[in-house]
Amino acid sequence: MRPLLLKLICLVLCFSGPAGSQETPLRALETGDDSRGWDAVGRLNFGDRGFCTGALIEPNLVLTAAHCMFDKETGARMDAGDIQFLAGWRNGRAAAYRGVRRAVIHPDYVFGGVDRLDRVAYDLALLELDQPIRLPSITPFETDASPVAGDKVEVVSYAMDRSEAPSLQEVCFVLGNQPGVVVLTCSVDFGSSGAPIFVVRDGVARIVSIVSAKAEVDGKKVALGIALAEPLATVRAALDSGVDAPRRSPNSVRILSGNATGGAKFVKP
Repeated sequence: MRPLLLKLICLVLCFSGPAGSQETPLRALETGDDSRGWDAVGRLNFGDRGFCTGALIEPNLVLTAAHCMFDKETGARMDAGDIQFLAGWRNGRAAAYRGVRRAVIHPDYVFGGVDRLDRVAYDLALLELDQPIRLPSITPFETDASPVAGDKVEVVSYAMDRSEAPSLQEVCFVLGNQPGVVVLTCSVDFGSSGAPIFVVRDGVARIVSIVSAKAEVDGKKVALGIALAEPLATVRAALDSGVDAPRRSPNSVRILSGNATGGAKFVKP
């Protein structure tokens, strides 16, 4: 078994968490009062091929996961013109509707392939909107350095069984960090890909990671996010330069360990 996978298993099985720590359940943000401050999180629709979660970090830039940019059945790259960002989507209405002018993913991201754990570190995309969002109720989020083991974080996401309103998990924890990867106790599911993970400091929520995947390690569920700062700088540079040439492998697997009775199972949300 690869060293990175062994370290992931150790993080999950050995981490006891802060004294008295307990994750809070997901809470649906179904009203305007519930959603106040969170409307820069939105649903990304890919025509009739599903959705992901994204977050506004500038008036014209949305942060999400790179794997959302590919058709999961064919491996083909999604056309930017087929993507729509619904800021603050809630019960059939959005605070703002925007198309996508351009989508740029991390140049080292490989869609498909066998080594799906390692590619989490590059699972990042920036979407340039066709028009900036400049509304008093929608303030882009700042980003910050990656969290460390024991940090309390929050996550706002959509998912397959809660696609009509975002849900907030106010308390989950960082189990630890591997090269480029953050392992968390946060609750995620299909559709949560790209969801922002926040640390709140001085009353300000800043994005410190995004959801790349969920996984199971010996029956224990975890979320995998990316260490944000360095890959975000790389994708910004690619966006500014107009370079966007990702690599792609046509094959994919779901099992990271060949041991059918234990190990880690990777499940893309």
